[in-house]
Amino acid sequence: MRILVYGLNYQPELTGIGKYTGEMCSWLASHGHDVRVVTAPPYYPAWRVREDYRNAYRIQRAQGKATVYRCPLYVPDKPTGIKRMLHLTSFMLTSLPILVKQIFWKPDIVFTVEPTFFCAPIALLVASAAGSASWLHVQDFEVDAAFDLGLLPAQGPIHDLALALEGPITRAFSRVSSISTKMVERAQAKGVDPSQTVLFPNWVNVGEISPQNPGLPNSFRRELGLEDKIILLYSGNMGAKQGLELLAPLAEDFGPGGHDEDPRIHFIFCGDGAYRPRLEALVAHRSNVTMLPLQPYLRLNDLLNAADVHLLPQRAGAADLVMPSKLTGMLSSGRPVLATAEPDTQVGHVVGGHCEDDACGIIVPAEDPDALHAAVKRLVGNPVLRHRLGENARRYAVEHLGREQVLQQFERDLSELL
Repeated sequence: MRILVYGLNYQPELTGIGKYTGEMCSWLASHGHDVRVVTAPPYYPAWRVREDYRNAYRIQRAQGKATVYRCPLYVPDKPTGIKRMLHLTSFMLTSLPILVKQIFWKPDIVFTVEPTFFCAPIALLVASAAGSASWLHVQDFEVDAAFDLGLLPAQGPIHDLALALEGPITRAFSRVSSISTKMVERAQAKGVDPSQTVLFPNWVNVGEISPQNPGLPNSFRRELGLEDKIILLYSGNMGAKQGLELLAPLAEDFGPGGHDEDPRIHFIFCGDGAYRPRLEALVAHRSNVTMLPLQPYLRLNDLLNAADVHLLPQRAGAADLVMPSKLTGMLSSGRPVLATAEPDTQVGHVVGGHCEDDACGIIVPAEDPDALHAAVKRLVGNPVLRHRLGENARRYAVEHLGREQVLQQFERDLSELL
């Protein structure tokens, strides 16, 4: 198949959408498909273009791999709501001439990724002009999230225009997929016919991200001098949707002078994003917190295995608008997950399980610091529970999230569309 992929984020970005789109395209190219990608230079989650990528047009070609067209864009230092709009508009404008040229290549499928929804109308026009099938893959319900999380005003002409355009544009695609059952249901609630929807979850390489033998030393614990600590780890993007404002008070509660001081407990916060400077300032004086930069993929398994408990905070308004991509690696590492989520959300279903016997961790109400605090005490004080939840997490990853099985099913769905 000739597959044209249009999206804002792509490898070598290490987190989120860029990671998954890059792995998907590499897998398709390695399985004999002709893949072209129109994308931006890597800038996420640091919100600055990497120094080794000039912010200008460039083409990357390699035998047996996807051909990648990089289009320049405006990247704000501090991404406010209006600046995000300008950021997305700039990519839409600079990518337009590259997209138009692809019409003459006659792709079989034009595949676009939300975010950004700004790409969707152009993808539809190119697909129509080329006589191609069109596919919208929703990693985040960007329009809903922008208003529900307060990134854009929830009332006014911008809100009305966005909602008026979103439904018809989404329904115009040949296929609409998303990464969780709840998010597929949300697409259907927007009027997409169920026969047009597909579940296309994020995945994990369960061979590369796997539980380490407890008897073997862990490189992060050794380097940081934390071999005897119970480590609570947050690793990933540090942005507006993560609910990271809960982390600093949690560290304070269990740190020196806190009302539940416990010298066994240590927190590691690893990643990058718009909220990182604020989080660094809040924990700068805390001896029970280590801040780490985003780690290369080759060290990811060691990092995830350094944890006794993975922390997955989310803001209440983000429920089923996004499905945290970091969750796949957490589960595959065989460690329990402590998530802020409601039971009827997708994160709640996965982490909380159908019953206590198949739970992969503990869920507590979003933005409820007392419940989060109590869950930490429960997990820290019960290593048997941590072990059982971790085994369930690993089992879930192997049975549902393995990269090969997810991408093979995706390939079958592409073929079926044609």
